[in-house]
Amino acid sequence: MQKRLEELPKLAEQAKKESKKYFTNLKKRTPKNLDYIMQELHDKEFEKTDCLTCGNCCKTSSPIFIDKDIERISKHLKMKVVDFVNQYLQRDADDFMVLKSAPCTFFDETDNTCFIYDVRPKACQEYPHTNRVKFIQITDLTIANTAICPATYNIVEALKKRLPYEYNEKKTRK
Repeated sequence: MQKRLEELPKLAEQAKKESKKYFTNLKKRTPKNLDYIMQELHDKEFEKTDCLTCGNCCKTSSPIFIDKDIERISKHLKMKVVDFVNQYLQRDADDFMVLKSAPCTFFDETDNTCFIYDVRPKACQEYPHTNRVKFIQITDLTIANTAICPATYNIVEALKKRLPYEYNEKKTRK
């Protein structure tokens, strides 16, 4: 897995231009069954992917913490909300609450587990978001996640094979 994680950013960067073009085209003519296809590809990938062998998302990025997450986690840690926020969180450039540091404060690097797994943020519960309803709305996030999550990279590449598009976008009528 470590070798794959070392190669992933380069692979994602090489595929980035093609993926952007692919999703731009897919947005123009989004298949009605796209969410079902994504759910199927997601499920198939996660039958063979164990996040505990990777943990790269927890090592390299922060989820967004919404108010409900902050309240739930604070309660679990028996902390006041204000103390939890002051100790662990900060506002990012987009005005979202995120962790102050990476890897995640609640991540155990010895076994890739989470100290607060049962009360983890919604963004963590839903990561990598490849089975989300209205998937077409988060293609930029998905492209970014291909550099972090090997499963996301595999799902996007599988989608390109499952729903290929014509590179010759301009078609003339005869």
